Amino acid sequence: MDLFGSDDLRPPLAERMRPRTLDEFVGQAHLIGPGRPLREAIERGAPGSLIFWGPPGVGKTTLARLIAGSAKHEFVPFSGVADGIPRLREITTEAATRRKAGRGTILFVDEIHRLNRAQQDAFLPHVERGTVTLVGATTENPSFEVVGALLSRVRVFVLQPLTEADLMALMRRALTDADRGLGARGLALDDDATALLAREADGDARRALTVLEAAAEATVDGGTIALAAARDALQRRFARYDKGGEEHFNHISAYHKAMRGSDPDGALYWLARMIDGGEDPLYVARRTIRFAAEDVGLADPHALVMALAARETYAILGSPEGDLALAEAAVYLACAPKSTRVYRAWGAALAAARETPAEPVPLHIRNAPTGLMKELGYGQDYRYDPDEAGGLAAGQTYLPDRLRERRFYAPGGEGAEQEIAVRLARWAAARRAAAGAPEEGRGGPP
Repeated sequence: MDLFGSDDLRPPLAERMRPRTLDEFVGQAHLIGPGRPLREAIERGAPGSLIFWGPPGVGKTTLARLIAGSAKHEFVPFSGVADGIPRLREITTEAATRRKAGRGTILFVDEIHRLNRAQQDAFLPHVERGTVTLVGATTENPSFEVVGALLSRVRVFVLQPLTEADLMALMRRALTDADRGLGARGLALDDDATALLAREADGDARRALTVLEAAAEATVDGGTIALAAARDALQRRFARYDKGGEEHFNHISAYHKAMRGSDPDGALYWLARMIDGGEDPLYVARRTIRFAAEDVGLADPHALVMALAARETYAILGSPEGDLALAEAAVYLACAPKSTRVYRAWGAALAAARETPAEPVPLHIRNAPTGLMKELGYGQDYRYDPDEAGGLAAGQTYLPDRLRERRFYAPGGEGAEQEIAVRLARWAAARRAAAGAPEEGRGGPP
C-alpha cells in the first residue's frame, strides 16, 4: 500500500470480476447460450433497444456493457433514481453528434422502473429516431412499471437467478484469478463454505462475491476459507419482496392458492415470506377474511369468524405476538372444507337483479306502515313462517313472480353444507306437499 492507500481504493471483487466477454458470462444460457437469438444479435453488434428484467446480481448491467463493447458503441449510464430529463437532453445531444461521426450510443437506464411517465415518454423520440439504443434494467415487472408506448418499442428479456452451481463456478474463478480476483493470495475455499455461500446468496452473483471477499479478509494468505469464516461474513438475508410491485401480488396469490389447495405448510410459508418481507399484516388479514368468505363459505361457517378474530387479535397485539393469530387462521382455513357455492349464488343473484331492476316486490311481503298501504293490499295474506307447522307457510314465495322458479344457492357436499342441503331439501319437499305442487320443485340455477 502506498501513502494514499491505493490498495484500499481498489474496486470491490464483484466489480473486478465482471465478465469482459460473453464466454466469461455465467448463467442465462436460455438467452445467451450458443445459437440463442440474443447472443447472435449481440455478436452482430445489432441487438436493438431492449429491457432486461430480473432480480439483482444476475448480469443485467454486464450484458449492457457487453452489448456496447460488441457494437463498438459508447456506453452511457443513466440512473432511474438520480438522473432526470435535463441529463437526458445532454446525453441525446452528445449521441446525435456521435451518430453523425459514425458511432452509436448505448443508453443504459438502470432501474428504469423508477422513472415517472413523463421521464419515460421523453425517451420515445430518441429511441424512435435511433439517436440512442436503449438498454433498460429493472427488477420490477415492466408490464406494470414501463409505459405502453415505450414497451412497444423494445424487446423484454427475462433473466433468472443464478443457480448454486453458477455461483460456485464464479467463486472458484475469483479465487484463482490472480489479475482481477484473489488468486495472488493462494486461498482455498472449504466445500461446506462454498455450499453455504452459494445457497445464501439467493442467486445473486454480487452478493456471493461480496461475502466471499469479506470471508477472505478474515483468512491468512495461503489458508482455507472455512465454514465459520463464511458464516461470519454473511449478514442477514433480506427478503426479495416489494410491497408495491409484482412480488406483492405473486406472494398473496401463492398464499391464497396454498389455502385453497388445503396445504397448511404452503400457506404458512407464503404468510411468513410476506410478513418477513415487510408486508402490512392487516392487508394479509383482510385478504384472509376474503378467502374465508369466498373459498370456504358455508362449508365451515366458523371460518369467517376465525379470520375476523385473527384480524382483531392482530390489531390488538401487533407484531410479533399478533402474527401467530394470522398463522392460526391460515392453518385453519387451509384445513377447512371448501365451497364457493355462496360466492357463485351471490354472482347469480346480482346478475338477476341487474337483469330485472324494475321487478316489483310481491304485495304479500311488502311493509304496510299506513292505512292506505293496507287498503292497497300491502302485506295482505302474509303469514309468519315460524308460527306455521314445520316453520313454513304453504305456498308463500319471496321472489318476484318473474323469478319465482329461479334458484341461486345450491349447497355442495362438503362440511356444513351437507346439513344445509338436507335442510333445504326437507323444506322444499314440505312446501311442495303443503301447496300440492309436483315433486320436481323449483328450477336449477340460472
